[in-house]
Amino acid sequence: MSGFSVALTLTNLMWCFVGVTLGTAVGVLPGIGPAVTVALLLPVTTKVDPSGALIMFAGIYYGAMYGGSTTSILLNTPGESATIITAMEGNQMAKRGRAGPALATSAIGSFVAGTLATVALTFVSPLVVDVALSFGPPEFFALMVLAFVTVSAVLGESPLRGLTALFIGLAIGLVGIDNQSGTARFAFNVPQLLDGIEVVTVAVGLFAVGETLWSAAKDYKVEESLIQMSGSIWMKADDWKRSIGPWLRGTVIGFPFGAMPAGGAEIPTFISYALEKKLAKNPEEFGHGAIEGVAGPEAANNASSTGTMTSLLALGLPTSATAAILLAAFQQYGLQPGPMLFVNSADLVWGLIASMYIGNLMLLVLNLPLIGVWVKLLKIPKPQLYAGILIFATLGVYGMRQSAFDIFLLYVIGVLGFLMRRFDFPTAPVIIGMILGPLAEAQLRRSLSISQGDWMIFLQKPLSASLLVITALMVVGPWVWNKLKNGSADKNAKH
Repeated sequence: MSGFSVALTLTNLMWCFVGVTLGTAVGVLPGIGPAVTVALLLPVTTKVDPSGALIMFAGIYYGAMYGGSTTSILLNTPGESATIITAMEGNQMAKRGRAGPALATSAIGSFVAGTLATVALTFVSPLVVDVALSFGPPEFFALMVLAFVTVSAVLGESPLRGLTALFIGLAIGLVGIDNQSGTARFAFNVPQLLDGIEVVTVAVGLFAVGETLWSAAKDYKVEESLIQMSGSIWMKADDWKRSIGPWLRGTVIGFPFGAMPAGGAEIPTFISYALEKKLAKNPEEFGHGAIEGVAGPEAANNASSTGTMTSLLALGLPTSATAAILLAAFQQYGLQPGPMLFVNSADLVWGLIASMYIGNLMLLVLNLPLIGVWVKLLKIPKPQLYAGILIFATLGVYGMRQSAFDIFLLYVIGVLGFLMRRFDFPTAPVIIGMILGPLAEAQLRRSLSISQGDWMIFLQKPLSASLLVITALMVVGPWVWNKLKNGSADKNAKH
């Protein structure tokens, strides 16, 4: 309950409202996701109280999940891969004149899933923290190796591209003077690089500049047609009856996937859709606008985003692109998410979790009655919108240190981000490698210091050995499975 005393202060309520409103707005606007928005705001919130800023950033994250459904249903443009199902089924409902019930089941389902998942977050996080507090340096290093591999393999279509992005991030994280040896690493005799590269500059470059350049280039090839709202927005008794079950099942599926290092938000939405199709009385409606096909995946999507906060807060592991940016936000205030955050900054953590209950309620009020206002955002001319983002990003990064070199770095990284998107390399592993790389290096050094240089320490500790075995299986497992599968197929073909 102490968290509510933090979240219910007038200032934090204001930040929560600003966060969920901004989140809904960027969720509605195609191509402007929560990761871009949080990255964009990082430089201008350095002077804001950490509680307020983090409450706002979290509000942007889960608020965007609500807003994303509007674009998916009315424009058939999924803002993120997690809303592909919503776009597929919800847009069919809109074409049949049922845009209102589709938006309503999406918003109410998001509220139900968001609230239930926050309850789960409240009770599961302390249990995870209790386990994590028993970790020593070898266990933490093994956990980070597992996170590197799983997140790089999941965030993108190709594990090789994901690992390449991770190594780029690890290399950027090494730039500067090594704290222990005093040696300059990857500084190339450039004095400005001796202090290292700011995480905020990389985050803004990759997510704000790179994504904006990519969206601007892509929009010239995409024709969008907005379906006009018609009929009532409210759900009928039959719609409620068909939606309640999918909301609850979607929540149960989405939360654990979000909390797992390799979970993500896409898989639970597809599982939820398949499950609802199997359980539906009229499965032939799926693909033509079944309300269960919107209710379940939307709930799974929102529960997953809240589940992501469990592993971020309790273990310090980001399992999505936005979570990686949130990790950068914590570091901006000198805070390191993980078990010690619950010990050293308990008021901040519980205030943040309490704000999620309040934010979900705000979003329900913001989304349903004001749907007409959000639809008008889609009329903002894209060139002006993208130009505004680039100007805001440039001023924000320059304002941090008044350094022209930072602007140069921002746009070099921005072009790198654009090229990575162009050639299907995920950008989130860069941030994860940059932030967790130095931490993993510190845990590796501590482990070897304890064992006096003996690398077997990672295999002698049961938990770290188990984590490393799981990591190895995740790398080698798919390759072995494909080999066995192809071998079996060849044998059958010969017979």
